[in-house]
Amino acid sequence: MNTSVIKYILGKVMVISGGLMLLPCLVGLLYREPHGLYFLIVGLTSAVMGELLTIKGLKNKNFGIKEGSIATGLSWIVLSFIGCLPFYLSGEISSFIDALFETVSGFTTTGASILDDVECLSHCMLFWRSFTHWIGGMGILVFILAILPMSGGSSLNIMKAESPGPSVGKLVPKIKETASWLYKIYIGLTVAEMLLLLCGGMNLFEASTMTFGTAGTGGFGITNSSCGGYNMYCQWVITIFMILFGVNFNFYFFMVFRQFKKAISMEEVRRYLEIIVIAVILIVINIYKMCDGLFDAISKASFQVASIITTTGYSTTDFDLWPHFSKTILLWLMFIGACAGSTGGGTKVSRVMTWVRTTKKELSSYIHPRGVKKVRVDGKIVEHDVVRSINVYYAAFFGVFAVSVFLISMENYDFTTNFSAVAATINNIGPGFSLVGATCNFGFFNPFSKLVFIFDMLAGRLELFPMLMLLYPAVYKEMGKKVIKKI
Repeated sequence: MNTSVIKYILGKVMVISGGLMLLPCLVGLLYREPHGLYFLIVGLTSAVMGELLTIKGLKNKNFGIKEGSIATGLSWIVLSFIGCLPFYLSGEISSFIDALFETVSGFTTTGASILDDVECLSHCMLFWRSFTHWIGGMGILVFILAILPMSGGSSLNIMKAESPGPSVGKLVPKIKETASWLYKIYIGLTVAEMLLLLCGGMNLFEASTMTFGTAGTGGFGITNSSCGGYNMYCQWVITIFMILFGVNFNFYFFMVFRQFKKAISMEEVRRYLEIIVIAVILIVINIYKMCDGLFDAISKASFQVASIITTTGYSTTDFDLWPHFSKTILLWLMFIGACAGSTGGGTKVSRVMTWVRTTKKELSSYIHPRGVKKVRVDGKIVEHDVVRSINVYYAAFFGVFAVSVFLISMENYDFTTNFSAVAATINNIGPGFSLVGATCNFGFFNPFSKLVFIFDMLAGRLELFPMLMLLYPAVYKEMGKKVIKKI
């Protein structure tokens, strides 16, 4: 195992996270808030420690998916630990576990919170809280790949470990260029939404923080009413951009380079939009009598469907009061999630498509034993290895889900709360139902349950296996052997 490259990547993560903390520090300076000083202290300390880890450089840049997974899992843990320190040291979040929960929820773009009153936080803390969504949306390691030259095969192993979805590939010959283009598209959409929100009457602070939450499909708001207090124009802008950020970024890449046929042929994007339209229609019919007319019903249904399927977690109404039919639709959307290769969470539309078609193929084989059928997506045959990996993913997903619900149930809260809380964290959504509904938070859980949720949020964001790899004993045996050889 190439442990030197893992150490090097962790060092780079610490340097970059330290640099990113200058932004909330500047916000604190602008609003004359002394708490901004904590970002400067933590940021400088992180950057110095990161430089010490990378000062010798990196001779062997080649590593496999094993090192990529471990480096990714550890990087997100280190990033979350560093990111929570300003909350804790400033005293704005008095418990370290709570501060870590809030930060992990931010970086993983979950949006679940332990705070009863977010408006009591300083501007610099609110900015950092939302900015963690934007950082985590595309991924800190994808950013590193955009600026750090590494061998193509090794870089792809990082992207596979960090990028959401069943498969990751190169859009252009070099991974560095692929990562760079992904960030250009990400920044372009971010700027577009921010400008539109400014046109809707938001000030720069509101527009930037709400855009960060939308771009990363995270959902941290800066008011206790989430998005309910903003005008209808701003709510529709956020609705549209939540949907746009839930689209596979390959689609935008093809559009930018005028490869329109490839963009239109992306079946996952079409199915994703179809699911949204069908869900909105069904919910509008179901909640129409509860709303002030058809437009109000369409607005509320569209916003919540977009928010849940993209796993953003913003809300304009308390959807926990909706009829069970509508809540059941939202629950299904929690598990389906957005497109692969987007900033959204969930199990991904492409996985659901492949799983349904694999099941259909197996049923067909019972009727026609000698028939030969292949699973196809976008007109292309899905290889057996991909089908196998999707089946393993679902097995691992529901295994982690079941264990998490079991562990959370020790607190003796109702089943709806426990089930939806795990669903909301492992799918990186944020709000659930009952005691963790749209107007509630996760603050009432004990520290052990919060640690379970922290693991679920990280596992969900990293597609399970990088985090599960850190729990695999064989990894540490191999690392121990490496250390002994050096001694």
